[in-house]
Amino acid sequence: MKKWLTFLGGFLLCFSEVNAQDSNIQVDQITDSVQALDLKYREDQFYFGISHTMMQNKTKGFHPNSFSLGINAGFLRDFPVNSSRTVAIAPGIGYSYLNLRDNLGLDVNGQYTTLDTYSKNNLSIHFVDFPLEFRWRTSTPESHKFWRIYVGVKASYRFSDRQRTSAEGYTSVIRGDDNLNKWLFGTYISAGFNTWNLYVYYGMNTVYKNQLFEDDSQKLRLLNIGVMFYIL
Repeated sequence: MKKWLTFLGGFLLCFSEVNAQDSNIQVDQITDSVQALDLKYREDQFYFGISHTMMQNKTKGFHPNSFSLGINAGFLRDFPVNSSRTVAIAPGIGYSYLNLRDNLGLDVNGQYTTLDTYSKNNLSIHFVDFPLEFRWRTSTPESHKFWRIYVGVKASYRFSDRQRTSAEGYTSVIRGDDNLNKWLFGTYISAGFNTWNLYVYYGMNTVYKNQLFEDDSQKLRLLNIGVMFYIL
């Protein structure tokens, strides 16, 4: 009888040690999974957008021609301002390109004119951008699929431009047009879910410094509508 009691005691002791080890493993697994979540995560620090430019404050006789492409890309440093990290501000730097296709071009003397017939006419502009965003989102540490509404302002420095017109046996080209504003300022909104986001930008100042024609004071203003993508 004494031997059986000794055997039973030993068995219960081994069983309790195994259970304790299993409990420790489960606790360690839970701890590891919690540690795997980045509770100090940042969102949407790289962006890429494509848009179409629709000019506002148009001059007389101005007509768009085909798709006026806009591209912008860059880096935004995400700084959450609340404990759940769903509200943030994000300053950044980027690059943007505009290829404006319309009938506002150059005559044979290199002066502005609205063209009736032409074979090719476009204004291409390159900028360095300095955006600042206020961000709201429904993000969590566990998921990268969430709703977002980002509102921002952007200063864009023009570092290169070219206006090219080919029409009726002549080609006129202007580079570094002094009448183009060196700095463009605008406000924008980017909103959507997960991958796809609607992007709208409105220029706060005009594209040109001075009016293009004596009898028309309009100097064109940018309105861009497109899609924006964010990663990391």
